[in-house]
Amino acid sequence: MLSVMCNAVLRFGMTSPYFPQNRTVVTRKAKQTDSSTAAVSLLSGLKKRRNVDAVSSVAVKVEEEDSTVSFSTLDGSRDLFQPATILPKREADDPPLSSHGRRRRQVKVEYDEGAPPVKAEHWEPPDWKKQLGFIREMRSSHDAPVDHMGAEKCYDTEAPANVRRFQVLVSLMLSSQTKDQVTAAAMQRLRAHGCTVEKILSTDDNTLGKLIYPVGFWRNKVKFLKLTAAMLVKDFGGDIPDSVEGLVRLPGVGPKMAHLAMDIAWDQVSGIGVDTHVHRISNRLRWLRKPTKNPEETRKALEEWLPRDLWSEINWLLVGFGQQVCLPTNPLCSMCLNQHSCPSAHQSSPLKQPKAQSLPSPGPASLLKAKKETVVKDETISGEPDHVNPTTQRRVLKSKMKR
Repeated sequence: MLSVMCNAVLRFGMTSPYFPQNRTVVTRKAKQTDSSTAAVSLLSGLKKRRNVDAVSSVAVKVEEEDSTVSFSTLDGSRDLFQPATILPKREADDPPLSSHGRRRRQVKVEYDEGAPPVKAEHWEPPDWKKQLGFIREMRSSHDAPVDHMGAEKCYDTEAPANVRRFQVLVSLMLSSQTKDQVTAAAMQRLRAHGCTVEKILSTDDNTLGKLIYPVGFWRNKVKFLKLTAAMLVKDFGGDIPDSVEGLVRLPGVGPKMAHLAMDIAWDQVSGIGVDTHVHRISNRLRWLRKPTKNPEETRKALEEWLPRDLWSEINWLLVGFGQQVCLPTNPLCSMCLNQHSCPSAHQSSPLKQPKAQSLPSPGPASLLKAKKETVVKDETISGEPDHVNPTTQRRVLKSKMKR
């Protein structure tokens, strides 16, 4: 019975499609050989797997060191379905991270090289070149006081260079609120006395005041000269500074003097020297965008549009023009070549008018007195004799007043 069942199972397995038809009979020896081969292949596969895992782990480790993966959401929970944000590795000199652990990205601004650059609007007054040409023509004779007594004419041409520069600075300091004639006379007395840094320091205030008198504010200028000389010896080696910043540090030296000293003493054009003449004429010709209140504002406004090659000439031109034609009060507009283009032509500077005094209102007594004076004047003109009886004369006056 058992054998019948075994044969049936064997036949079913041989004819069933679920079992392979070519079966290999494995003996015990062959089974051992196949097992050793499988073991060897398994070991080699494990070794390869270990190598791959090792390389993968190294790559993952390097990647983890070079970047930081953030899965945090807005509520702080982990969300594996959102894409990871990889932040670059921070260096020692990188800016600090924000409160969320992310470095703020800097916005890089790029400019289109093909687009034309934006140019600032260049303003200049109308007809200024024509007006400047007329001023040059009117100044061609070089006969103004500044041409013979200005700062360029007050220093000793045979003195050493540092002494010449100091004398230029002194003449500029004395010229403030002073006419060129007075400044030139004071400089002549100073040069005869000895106009050097050492000589100014050794001269007492009383003697120095007599030498520069009657320049404007001569007492203050005595103090400024002594303090300036002491500062030059202490800080600048006995010579005047070669920069505007250094010159304006000196007592009594302003921007106008500093720019003129740079031009005359150092032969360097650092700015326009604007005094009262340049300030007044520039406003009269409307060479400024808007009216200015002081010479320093005028200097800045002129330097915005006036070509730099004219900065040195403009002071000399306008100062002499202001001394001869464009006077502070009652300018000679009828003699000026710019009278047809100057906006301020034939408009003299207003003079100070006295305050109007309050007159008493005419009352009855004053009116009666005025009528009597009129009657007497009429009687005299009519030819009546002066020897008339006063009583009769009064009656005549009364009768006429009743009329």
